Amino acid sequence: MSDFNLYHLAGYALILLGLVGVILPLLPGPLLIWLGALVWAWGDGFVRVNWVVLAMLGVLALLAWASDLLLTTALSRRAGVSWKAIGGAIAGGILGGILLVEIPIIGTLFGALVGAMLGMLAVEWFDKRNLRQALRATWSYLVSSLLASALEIVIAGVMVGVFVWQAWL
Repeated sequence: MSDFNLYHLAGYALILLGLVGVILPLLPGPLLIWLGALVWAWGDGFVRVNWVVLAMLGVLALLAWASDLLLTTALSRRAGVSWKAIGGAIAGGILGGILLVEIPIIGTLFGALVGAMLGMLAVEWFDKRNLRQALRATWSYLVSSLLASALEIVIAGVMVGVFVWQAWL
């Protein structure tokens, strides 16, 4: 095998895109990192990055994905957020992201974040008719989303670290 080929280039591009995806919720970051490692390993003939490493990276990618969904939901539910409000946050996030799509990247992110918060706030307020409870639910959802995102960033960093360790060290 040559030391560098198109598979390596594509693998690096996917890993880089995955790192962007960890920050931008529009892209499945850890999945793209795993896919990049797979493409890179394929180009290397699975010599430096083998199936065991790819399986470990796959487990980490699944853990990141699950933690994002489950941590946000579990912490929000523990704080008393209703399922309807979580649905309102999802719908508001999608709608907000679509409405501000004209402003590249930042508009979509800002729109999704504000839309999710407003969607949850509206559903909680209409459901309970108590602004204080609605604000508490919205705040807990925001904090749990940030914690889940921080965990996803850490897991993605571990994934890239393992890849670099196996591929180059």
